[in-house]
Amino acid sequence: MPDDELDGVWKALSDATRRAILDLLRQGPRTTTQIVEAFPHLSRFGVMKHIDVLRGAKLIQTREESRQRINSLNIVPIRQIYERWVGRFEELWSSHLLRIKEDAEAKATGAHTAAARTKKRPKAG
Repeated sequence: MPDDELDGVWKALSDATRRAILDLLRQGPRTTTQIVEAFPHLSRFGVMKHIDVLRGAKLIQTREESRQRINSLNIVPIRQIYERWVGRFEELWSSHLLRIKEDAEAKATGAHTAAARTKKRPKAG
């Protein structure tokens, strides 16, 4: 079986630190120094390795401005994962969720109606 083009994306997303870097970049572009500073528990070298994996998976785009590297999120690979693994099932799940909602509302209405009927009954005596 040939390697899937999204294998690198899955590998990149499998690490919590790399996901945290992507979360940071979701807020907007950051210089490499800003990313490093956001992870004080890691060495600069360690953060750079994570950034390189994300770049290799095309999850981060980097451009140079004078002496700085500006990193930004590239959502295309994430969108590809969504379309392949989530989008196909969206209609199926939304119809199931709608049915659950309707069942819950029907039960709630039925319980409310039953309670109202019980209150209206005259006491035997």
